Amino acid sequence: ENRLRKLEERRFSDLKLREREHLQEWLANMPTALGEELLIIQKEFDGFDDTKERLDLLALDKNANLVIIENKLDDTGRDVAWQALKYVSYCSNLNKLQIVEIFQDYLKRHCGGGDAQALICEFLEAPDLGEVVINSGSNQRLILVAANFRKEVTSTVLWLLSHGIEAQCIKVTPFASDDELFLNVEQILPTPEA
Repeated sequence: ENRLRKLEERRFSDLKLREREHLQEWLANMPTALGEELLIIQKEFDGFDDTKERLDLLALDKNANLVIIENKLDDTGRDVAWQALKYVSYCSNLNKLQIVEIFQDYLKRHCGGGDAQALICEFLEAPDLGEVVINSGSNQRLILVAANFRKEVTSTVLWLLSHGIEAQCIKVTPFASDDELFLNVEQILPTPEA
């Protein structure tokens, strides 16, 4: 009709959307929504010794770095930065063989199977996994996803960035119009211009 139509900003809780069942699944199935190509290698990863904690999504980026993705719905909460930093530290010691096993388990449980080594090579555009260094040193990355970020979270992320640790805050906002649901995904830290 050649007219603009205003979308109504909503809250995840008002829409009865849940973190694990909705937001996490959306991102797992379309990780490019986070602004880059990522290979999701596990969700609800709980492979940490002596703890029952679970990180939301574990991925590889195109540089073969592990990316820890922690999702929250309407608010990041006070402890999300600490929680995510623990997960990054837990994942820092994962070696190539462990990462392949983690991904193979993911493929078996969530994708009906597949060859983890071959898919990692394809994603990294490498002819052989032996030629690739995965998860080297302290190059793990952190992506926090939420509708709103508390000051203590953004302050922590800015501090991490100033010390050369790659961390991002991605703001997700649901919008509705009639029976349609839209999700706006925007990186707020570091600013896209930076």
